Amino acid sequence: MDGTVTPVGAPVLILLGPPGAGKGTQARMLEEKFGMVQLSTGDLLRAAVKAGTEAGRQAKAVMDAGGLVSDDIVIAILRDRLDAPDTLQGVILDGFPRNTPQAEALDLLLAEREQKIDAAISLEVDDAEMVTRISGRYTCAECGEGYHDQFKIPQKPGVCDACGGTDMTRRADDNAETVGSRLQAYHEQTAPLARYYRARGALHCIPAMDGIDDVAARLHAIVTSTRA
Repeated sequence: MDGTVTPVGAPVLILLGPPGAGKGTQARMLEEKFGMVQLSTGDLLRAAVKAGTEAGRQAKAVMDAGGLVSDDIVIAILRDRLDAPDTLQGVILDGFPRNTPQAEALDLLLAEREQKIDAAISLEVDDAEMVTRISGRYTCAECGEGYHDQFKIPQKPGVCDACGGTDMTRRADDNAETVGSRLQAYHEQTAPLARYYRARGALHCIPAMDGIDDVAARLHAIVTSTRA
């Protein structure tokens, strides 16, 4: 492809973990430390549609018709994105693959480029504690400061410590029942994927209930080992 750089051999990581496990936070920290780029399926689709690429036009037609974008289109969009120069230091895939057929298609794409999945890193959580963490979250509607029913309570009840606002909001799906259902669905969906990467020696499991810096240190050690 003219004007592009193919980062042959650049590390490719997959971050696995349920909502609230800290994937976004850890991905940003990896970007800052190693110069890697986080690629999420949603961002890839939106960027391709905006850029008007061939795969982006195909995706837009499907989405406008209310359909689900096929794996072939997602792989085509990912292929285009991996040609960009900013991926030279490696990429972090978030949200793709979601199942074994997608993982197999991704392996074929990477093999074309003399790349592979260097590590599929699963952020492991305690489901009961995750329900408590997520279902207790709320934010100040005025400045976005985050709070929690147990772990971070405003100094003055109902008043934001940061801006003094009194309009607190809670996401409708941040309740115990919904969070529990999301966790169950995640485990059912991800179990075959974990087996897939374990069989290939690429799966790493990290306790994600520890502090952010502790989790980051473990992640950094894994990434460093892939670049040795």
